[in-house]
This record gives sequence, C-alpha cells and structure tokens, in this order.
Amino acid sequence: MNANLSEKKLFESYKIAKERYEDLEVDPEKAIETLAGISLSLQCWQGDDVNGFENAGYEFGGGIAVTGNYPGKARTAEELRADLDKTYDLIPGTHRLALHAIYGEFNGKKVDRDEVRPEHFTNWVDWAKEKNHGLDFNPSLFAHPKAASGLTLSSYDPSIRHFWINHCIASREIGEYLGKSLNNPCINNIWIPDGFKDNPVDRKTPREFLKNALDEILEKPINPKYNRDAVEGKLFGLGAESYTTGSHEFYLGYAVKKGILLCLDSGHYHPTETIADKLSSVLFFVPEVLLHVSRGVRWDSDHVVVYSDDLQAIAQEVVRGDYLDRVHIGLDYFDASINRIAAWTIGARNACKALLAALLEPINMLREFEATGNFTRRLALLEEMKSLPYGSIWDYYCLKMGVPVGIAFADEIKKYEDSVLSKR
Repeated sequence: MNANLSEKKLFESYKIAKERYEDLEVDPEKAIETLAGISLSLQCWQGDDVNGFENAGYEFGGGIAVTGNYPGKARTAEELRADLDKTYDLIPGTHRLALHAIYGEFNGKKVDRDEVRPEHFTNWVDWAKEKNHGLDFNPSLFAHPKAASGLTLSSYDPSIRHFWINHCIASREIGEYLGKSLNNPCINNIWIPDGFKDNPVDRKTPREFLKNALDEILEKPINPKYNRDAVEGKLFGLGAESYTTGSHEFYLGYAVKKGILLCLDSGHYHPTETIADKLSSVLFFVPEVLLHVSRGVRWDSDHVVVYSDDLQAIAQEVVRGDYLDRVHIGLDYFDASINRIAAWTIGARNACKALLAALLEPINMLREFEATGNFTRRLALLEEMKSLPYGSIWDYYCLKMGVPVGIAFADEIKKYEDSVLSKR
C-alpha cells in the first residue's frame, strides 16, 4: 500500500471520529495531548525472565515463576538496553524503566545484595539520559540464600532481617542517585515474598518484625524530589498461600502512617477483586499511588496485559478521579512463552489504549446524569461509547507520535527477531 495514501486514509478516518466525539463535547486533540504526557514505567525483568546480572545462579522463590523458554532473551545489560530501545520505538509517548537491584552491572565481581551501590547503575543512568527515560527502582528480596526460608524482613532470625534491611537502605540510596542524576523522581518500591504455606499460630510477630524493619529502612529522610518510597502488599503467593506478612491491610496502614506511596498490583488480589475500586478510597489518605498493572489468571501468574474490562476499569478510575498527577503507572509481568519485546509492546500499547479510551469519555455529561439520578441516560451513554470509532483516534495518535500503526509493530518485532534475537 502506498504510504502516503495510507496516512491520508488514517487522517480522514480520524476527522470523522473526531466529529463524533465532539458531538459529545469531547476534545480528542486534548485527549491525545494528555496521553502524550503520561509515562508508563516498563519492567526491566520482562526482557530476561527476572535473571538479572549477578551471575550467582540463585534459585527463584517467593512465588516468582517464569514460564516458557522463547529464544532470544537478553543475556547482558547491553542486550537488555538494546531490546528496550526497540520496544520504546514501538510505543507512543515517552516512558520510564523500572529496575530491580539484581540488574546492576557488577563487572564479574561477587557483590552481595547488601553491598549494591549507585556505581553499579551508572550505565543505566547514562542510557536513560541519552534516551530521555526516567528510572524507578526495586530492592530484590528473592532468589537468594537468605530468602530461602520464605521470610526476609519478617524473619525470626535477626541476622536475616539485618541483611535485608541493609539491602533496602542501599536501594533507597540508589533511588536517590537515580532521581538526582536524571532530575526526575525515582519511585522506590519495596515488595517482599514473606509468608507461610500453612496457617501460622502467630500472625502478629512477623508483622511486628516487618514494621520495625521498615521503620529502620525509612529512618533516613530523602528528598522526595529524588526518591519516593512505596510499599506493595499481596494476598498470597506460591509457598505463601495461607499467610502473607505484607498484606494489603498492613501496607495500607503503614503507608497512611508514614505518608508514603502505596503500590496496588492488579495481580495481587482475589481474581474477582479489582484495584480500580481501591483508588478513590486510598487516595484520600496516601499522597500518591504506584500501580503495577498485570494480569493474573487464576493465581498471581503475571500474564501480559490485554485490553480487558479490568484494564479499562483501572484507566477509567485514574482519569475519572483526576488522579493522573498522583498515580504512577507501571507494568509488572514476565512472560517467556512469547517474544519478550512483543510482550512489553503489547502490554504497554494496551495500557495506553485504555488511558486514551478513558480520556475520550464525556465525563462531565456522565457526571451530570449520575448526580441528577438519571441512571437510564448514564447507562445508555456508557454503552453507546463502546461503539464509537475510538480506534481511529488511537491510529492517528500512533501516526502522530511516529510509531507503527495497527499490527505493523509486529512486523518490526519480527525483523528485529530475525536480525538480532535469533543470533543469541
């Protein structure tokens, strides 16, 4: 197809769609402009199946299980950055990267988790500066001999707790370094795998250990201009089916008390429970929220994000509640059953699509119907919105941002797989 003709058709389709939305007092140009300013935080661990670069050969654990063995995964930081470059080229907008502590570059030296330092991430900072990405961070409290018992910050062994406390303190210092180097605040998120497979007789003591450990970790004040702390709860995990020390209720209370961010992961709750409903409640009491957008299937299995009702509900709540400046949206899944760059791209593009659809809602009209009790009209309009030509707005947005339109991104991934990934 002639490229110019294709662009002409896309623009004509956009103009027709734009008129349809304008009839509902929606400005698609404003929606596109707003979407362009939203940065997703992509998860580095999708690119190499959560291996990192310690080269220590530690076993996984803590409920983390990557399935699949698709060829071509990144083996070095250089390969991972190259794969990320390709991915960002396929996603409209300017986006961030979330690093785990195990993704430092240690130059072949054995560096234990409590010894990880900012200098191990200088190459990531240089790359982020060049590519205009913000960086987020996560301490890595899994896949380590001192996490083998299933307890880290809530361990009964004070030496284990001390080790992981030092690791988290070091991670905050790294977050401060990343934020200061990029003049862009780093979201530093603490998640632990701690819990019990069977019912404990003492639910209190591990949580007391965890609270005291967090207090020690967060004792040193860090300017939120550079580092913002978040804590992430969970309902259950593999090997922790009956009790999770860091539950949602525990971390909600802790985040409120400390005035820090609460991380809500869409795969960390009951399958019928959506994090969308939590936002309007927790944001009355915590300053900001970090979202980990994933897709659990039956259990916390971290599938690639698809354009589901759940994803749309999350995006709608962020936009309807006017929370865009208080909610940080990150992706969190690891799928090794398909091309890893495709997994990143599909999930991120779907998250952007859901946000665009939410931005295209006639929210003032819907609010008026709801406030006046006209629920019939509200339902009728919500249902009609589902058949509006939203796809034409999305295609135009991709065209405007210089990324592939439609399924063309898959062709770019195939070319990269043939020329780069297949040779690994």
